[in-house]
Amino acid sequence: MNFRAESWIPQVLAERRAQGLGRHLVQMPRAGGKFFSDGREWLNFASNDYLNLAGHPAVLAASRKALDAYGAGAGASRLVSGNLPIHEELETRLAELKGYPSALVFGSGFLANAGIIPALVGSGDTLFADRLSHASLLDAALLSRARLHRFRHNDPGHLQVLLERHGGGAGRRLIVSESVFSMDGDRAPLEALIGLAERHNALLMIDEAHATGVLGEEGAGACHAVGGHCPVNLAMGTLSKALGNYGGFVACSPSMRDYLINHSRALIYTTALPPAVVGGALGALDVLRENPRMGSELLERADYFRQRLIQAGFRVGDSTTQIIPVILGGAERMVQWSARLREVGVMVPAIRAPTVPVGTERLRFSITLAHTRADLERAVQALCDTSPVVQGGDS
Repeated sequence: MNFRAESWIPQVLAERRAQGLGRHLVQMPRAGGKFFSDGREWLNFASNDYLNLAGHPAVLAASRKALDAYGAGAGASRLVSGNLPIHEELETRLAELKGYPSALVFGSGFLANAGIIPALVGSGDTLFADRLSHASLLDAALLSRARLHRFRHNDPGHLQVLLERHGGGAGRRLIVSESVFSMDGDRAPLEALIGLAERHNALLMIDEAHATGVLGEEGAGACHAVGGHCPVNLAMGTLSKALGNYGGFVACSPSMRDYLINHSRALIYTTALPPAVVGGALGALDVLRENPRMGSELLERADYFRQRLIQAGFRVGDSTTQIIPVILGGAERMVQWSARLREVGVMVPAIRAPTVPVGTERLRFSITLAHTRADLERAVQALCDTSPVVQGGDS
């Protein structure tokens, strides 16, 4: 191996660490919002297992059943020989959950976004994206080679200006946003986005990764909660968060599904999801159908925690969901605060640039159904005991 060709790497990593932006992998004993390890109970607020389904007995049983029935792997891409009955069963169930006529499953949420956007728009087309859209959406936008215009976060007025200024002429137009933003926990103004898409004859794609299973009737998501009749062309979601498994999907029209099967390279050239993963997702959908208030209960717990943080003087931004940032600023300060919390058994990640803008570094809390009110009180107390500043700022 030619190590001399890698001689530049240590300097780049050293510079990153000096800026408080170094990253490393942390081994966890298991998934979920709470676990026991090293003789103590740990609260994990870094998990997206919102409904506490990753270890649910019914989910595990469904996963084992699919493993026994179909084997460990699908063996090929879905267009070759990897399209198993269980994949189509999952798509039918996801379409029913979202209130759409059809759905299409991808290998991951990132692959879904990376496969959908470049299939829909390209050179000569125009893409409008919320400035705080997830990295996978922005990477897909760059991959598409479409003209990209980023509108101010949750600002339909700015989007309208951009649509009027750049939306004319030939080519397709696509508007992209999240329904629940992954770093701030706030919600997109969906009704306004839908109205603008209709008036300007633009496709509308909404990333529902953090809304599926939590918002809407029976966890159908924010798009479904707007009013039915599928007002959003593409409602993307994941199986890896509230549903406790792995994979991505999009709910859409039958013609859109057929189009993506023929044009999405991230679907065409990727091995299909393993049967055990698909079975687990089906098991999670069963649990959600039998317990339709799981999402509502999660939001109630999150609201309790958010109010307690505000009472303690912490800034939580515009969060209205299960994602709650504690915003202080300063990359190194956030890393140190996260480390102090870990010492007392509370795991919460420090989020830094470029994931969030410089000056808005924060601790990002993900509330799950594994967290009781007592757990949330313990977390608030731990924050107060370890905070690098005196509370009392603007919340």
